[in-house]
Amino acid sequence: MKVLVIGGGGREHTLIWKIAQSPKVDEIYCAPGNAGISQLAECIGIESANTPALISFAREKKIDLTLVGPEAPLAAGIVDEFEKKGLRIFGPSKAAAEIESSKVFAKKLMQKYGIPTGDGEVFEEPQPAINYIRDKGAPIVVKADGLAAGKGVIVCQTVQEAEEAVALIMVQRKFGEAGRRVIVEECLQGEEASIIAFTDGKTVLPMVSSQDHKRAYDQDKGPNTGGMGAYAPTPAVNSQTLEKVLKEVLIPAVKGMAEEGRIYKGVLYAGIMLTSEGPKALEFNCRFGDPENQVIMPLLETDLVEIMSAIIEERLAEMEIHWNERSAVCVVLASGGYPGKYEKGKEIRGLDEVSPMKDVIVFHAGTKYLAHAGLTPTPPFFTNGGRVLGVTALGDSLLAAIKRAYSAVDKINFEGMHYRKDIGARALPYSFNK
Repeated sequence: MKVLVIGGGGREHTLIWKIAQSPKVDEIYCAPGNAGISQLAECIGIESANTPALISFAREKKIDLTLVGPEAPLAAGIVDEFEKKGLRIFGPSKAAAEIESSKVFAKKLMQKYGIPTGDGEVFEEPQPAINYIRDKGAPIVVKADGLAAGKGVIVCQTVQEAEEAVALIMVQRKFGEAGRRVIVEECLQGEEASIIAFTDGKTVLPMVSSQDHKRAYDQDKGPNTGGMGAYAPTPAVNSQTLEKVLKEVLIPAVKGMAEEGRIYKGVLYAGIMLTSEGPKALEFNCRFGDPENQVIMPLLETDLVEIMSAIIEERLAEMEIHWNERSAVCVVLASGGYPGKYEKGKEIRGLDEVSPMKDVIVFHAGTKYLAHAGLTPTPPFFTNGGRVLGVTALGDSLLAAIKRAYSAVDKINFEGMHYRKDIGARALPYSFNK
């Protein structure tokens, strides 16, 4: 089987790492990929937004299965276009992907189908949003409607912060057209978790729970990022909570989408707040998480290619998905200045010291080879993005996985490198009390 993976970040490296373990797979291609991915797959110089070129490539190479990593091509309708050409592709249609590409659509879906979520209102003009904020007070959350690379949700501790957030999104258009509308909603209190599931539009099978760390700095301080680390499973989500999320959030969402004529096939990601009143949905994503995927896939024991085929063929009910019972932790190593401005082209050192370590996998996100470095026997890697590497470690306990991950991190360095030193720490009291 020939597989094409679209994307070039840590999530895609993880997916390719998992797909490469399938005995069904002979060749893997990635568009556009990165330096780490090139060790497992043939990287091709086609951007993930270039659907016509990707279709041409898939037809030329007789690709048997295409997997879409990022949300933007899904939102643009890449699945629909591939299917029109008779090509097998994994992911939701454009209509189904609107569950992520429009937070307004997702909020209305939750309200219509009784999915527990925070109270909120939609605004198309700044002043009514500001009036609503002044009426409700703070803390309060302001969300850009469209795709904003995981940075369009602003949690505001004061009314002034919330007013500035509205101006940033709707007036300054920090996120472009994504800020044409905003949702202003209550700030739910509790522990946040990511519950991601496989679904073929009928059956819904959850993955192990995980928790992302969005803020740039320790103790959840600083600006939002695309994610500075994750761990799985999160002990805050016990089996009863997982079942509750499945029955009250994920299954109603999939059924609701079907009622709306938007059959949802692929991966459905629910951002959940574990409140004193029970789990409530914060938002939905239409794809694998990043960096959550970097801790979920290493725990998946079932062949991912078999799961994806079952979803495409709408026979997920026949599948039994098995998970390793260990813990996994991923620490993201970022470029200096991220999530703001940062420099690229910094040499990455120490990866050769990490590669022999047991139960440690380094997933590449923003990396590249430099052509002039190719004279050496093993060309060095260089930084090529904000989030550069995801260092994932497994352990028999969460604490063991944390220690192993940071032991590996200590061996890696590049100019300006920064990372959080508290990934998973918040969950330790839960794990000790289990």
